[in-house]
Amino acid sequence: QVQLVESGGGLVQPGGSLRLSCAASGITFSTFTMKWYRQPQGKERELVAGISPTGVGTNYADSVKGRFTISRDSAKKTVYLQMNSLKPEETAVYYCNAYLQMMVARDYWGQGTQVTASS
Repeated sequence: QVQLVESGGGLVQPGGSLRLSCAASGITFSTFTMKWYRQPQGKERELVAGISPTGVGTNYADSVKGRFTISRDSAKKTVYLQMNSLKPEETAVYYCNAYLQMMVARDYWGQGTQVTASS
């Protein structure tokens, strides 16, 4: 059974930092591209950051470049999202995603973790 379990969300003041974690089980972690998405209330889900299976390649939404960092630890089967200088408009549920394109795509999601940037 595949599980992606996010943690690390919470309430932070604007300008503050949080680190999200996503622990994976039931997949060969080192073969999956890992991504973080977010969905503000009443809005569509958007891609925040992604990291290649090897961890060498990363990509970010323009709005978070220079402030967010995605990383992964294969030994712990965990992907992280370090978020600095958080803005109120970045308040959202953050979701972890594991994706592998083979003959049939394998696409898994976590349950999400709430991040609120507010004073």
